[in-house]
Amino acid sequence: MADLPSTPLLDTVSTPDDLRKLRPDQLRQLADELRTETISAVGTTGGHLGSGLGVVELTTAIHYVFDTPRDRLVWDVGHQCYPHKILTGRRDRIRTLRQGGGLSGFTKRSESEYDPFGAAHSSTSISAALGFAIANKIAGTPGKGIAVIGDGAMSAGMAYEAMNNAAQAGNRLVVILNDNDMSIAPPVGGLSAYLSRIVSSREFLGFRDLARKLAKRLPRPIASGMRKTDEFARGMTMGGTLFEELGFYYVGPIDGHNLEHLIPVLENVRDAEEGPILVHVVTKKGKGYAPAEAAADKYHGVQKFDVISGVQTKAPPGPPQYQNVFGAQLVAEAAKDPRICAITAAMPSGTGLDAFAKAYPDRFFDVGIAEQHGVTFAAGLAAQGMRPFCAIYSTFLQRAYDQVVHDVAIQNLPVRFAIDRAGLVGADGATHAGSFDVTYLATLPNFVVMAAADEAELVHMTHTAAQYDTGPIAVRYPRGNGTGVALPETPQLLEIGKGRVVREGKKIAILSLGTRLEEALKAAEVLEAKGLSTTVADLRFAKPLDVDLIRKLLTTHEVAVTIEENSVGGFGAHVLTMASDEGLIDGGLKLRTLRLPDAYQDQDKPEVQYAEAGLDATALVDTVLKALRHNSGGVAEARA
Repeated sequence: MADLPSTPLLDTVSTPDDLRKLRPDQLRQLADELRTETISAVGTTGGHLGSGLGVVELTTAIHYVFDTPRDRLVWDVGHQCYPHKILTGRRDRIRTLRQGGGLSGFTKRSESEYDPFGAAHSSTSISAALGFAIANKIAGTPGKGIAVIGDGAMSAGMAYEAMNNAAQAGNRLVVILNDNDMSIAPPVGGLSAYLSRIVSSREFLGFRDLARKLAKRLPRPIASGMRKTDEFARGMTMGGTLFEELGFYYVGPIDGHNLEHLIPVLENVRDAEEGPILVHVVTKKGKGYAPAEAAADKYHGVQKFDVISGVQTKAPPGPPQYQNVFGAQLVAEAAKDPRICAITAAMPSGTGLDAFAKAYPDRFFDVGIAEQHGVTFAAGLAAQGMRPFCAIYSTFLQRAYDQVVHDVAIQNLPVRFAIDRAGLVGADGATHAGSFDVTYLATLPNFVVMAAADEAELVHMTHTAAQYDTGPIAVRYPRGNGTGVALPETPQLLEIGKGRVVREGKKIAILSLGTRLEEALKAAEVLEAKGLSTTVADLRFAKPLDVDLIRKLLTTHEVAVTIEENSVGGFGAHVLTMASDEGLIDGGLKLRTLRLPDAYQDQDKPEVQYAEAGLDATALVDTVLKALRHNSGGVAEARA
């Protein structure tokens, strides 16, 4: 990076109102300082870096030209919003990013008036910005809706659904396409910048609008010829024919790092009387920081790092990550079965499928940010006799729930769902927590829902899913490292709907689903020390339930507690329903359910989140002791 002038302009800017007091020739210095501050902050906290560095100039230009927060700025996904947060009154807290009690790593309505719409999943920005624009239009109040959407997010159909309905907003809607992979347009230079400035001017937009109206009044052959000529000219110079067909005035491509190009174009767009308008800017992910520019992923997501060298702080070596255990076992299964395919929605490495992609590229499918398509595509594969594994984060599978129900479950198709990031996820917070998948899958007829207690169980469950052709089956597992158990050399074929007892006792029964098993065993040790003999069972299946095992545990123990990393309505609710249906709770049994709270939990360390949720060993022990006191008036009496 170039040396910065000695007088820091960033110190004079607390809000965009301050930014707009600067001269245009000062913006380059401000952007350089903003980039340096972003690098320093993320070096301290970790988080998303490359995407934010790529929009430093664009962020500066938008806030300089538009009247934020009166003009509503919506960042798609939101992981590129750190420079935006620095410029909008949050610089003093920027080193609390993604920490407990600190700033969110995404946009968040409760955090600032400059975050009018929260986001962390992709492709929502145009719909939201359209809502802001139309609301202002109806109310007759000033203010635009501005959506900044990356080219990757344009792989999701929702973006096009919004664009197809955008015409009614007129000039109140501005969509800025941040093309950071050069995937749409060729490299840009002075000529394209000049053309963009011309075609974004009020005069040119007015001329194009007049030409459109005139063409409608001409005989069909002449009008058709005019349209084709206009499309050809725009296609040759700008490549925006698709967006124009969707009703947008297309401007671009322009260099997203050249403020002398950005500012006048955005000013023209701001003042245009026609619209909606799509501005195509080309940026470079990781721009201005050599280690990020050199990295294959442009430092998309990083741990804490040394700013000078770019070296990230590495966690000490530990057990393998769940995603990699799944990926390795799926490769092993595919070696024996040519029907096995793998599908991911733009997360090949995040789901551990990068190894599968290398081993079996013809059977690997990255569908982009299109979970709905991915699920129905998997259903089609299954209907034709293949054995598809659809590996999607729990929080993202929510986006395809109708397809799970309509295209998979109702037709009873054997699609295998590998549900990564189940449970709480730490620094990414509520938007990425896998809190609901047991609830929304176990309620569906025909579904089998498994939860791995550790990495060895994940191996067994992946193998079991590969062999299961009766209907849809899912296995859920958390983010991060396993527990350190030895991986089996030969995977077991699990009996569907059968759990296991991992510790025998007589008085207390803990029924665990998923990776809370480790905490259940810790709680059992504490309870044993208090003279309370405790059984711990790993149920393995949320659906179908192991009714025989559950019945035995409920009828032979004084207190039973279920525990799961899922919201209300999941495993515990199904156990309660089964116990009620069989009349097992009529005879004085104390049955309690521990699950995630009825609240969205903010970012923090996972162990802190689980303690706050009441899903650790301490909470288990307290729950048992309270149940005993309620049952007999005191623990001492219960022991006797």
